[in-house]
Amino acid sequence: MLNIRPATPADAAIIAALVRELADYEKLLDEAKGTAAEFARELESPNPVIHVLIAEWNGEPCGFALYFFNFSTFVARPGLYLEDLFVRPQLRSKGVGRALLRALARIAQARHCGRMEWAVLDWNEPALKFYRTLGARQMKEWIVHRLTPIEIGKLAAES
Repeated sequence: MLNIRPATPADAAIIAALVRELADYEKLLDEAKGTAAEFARELESPNPVIHVLIAEWNGEPCGFALYFFNFSTFVARPGLYLEDLFVRPQLRSKGVGRALLRALARIAQARHCGRMEWAVLDWNEPALKFYRTLGARQMKEWIVHRLTPIEIGKLAAES
């Protein structure tokens, strides 16, 4: 009934569609600019930055987890960063999200990761509650900062 598998470049269109569904849920649809071609290009790369797991229910895509590896200087080990996790609303509470996270935990364990981390919107109480059931702790003392292309360009242009 439920299958979790690594995505291939052939999954790029479904990844792009699921990302748009996630963005719509998060009220950020205007920010979802990624195209199937861009996801395919990254997944086809000899050293892709992203990795994606696809969840299928009865053979139909129903969710995904997009992640990448970083490095913690404090624990001197790689970390797995979960950029996005999404399960279509009609299949929530059926174990799909937990199965995706379990698959990620196995990947993190195999890669000897010192951490698995992700960010959650502060208003998304269902997600916050779900993550607490896994034993995840909210890191209240860390504040995320972001530069977008305009700010990146300004900073890069400084002499």
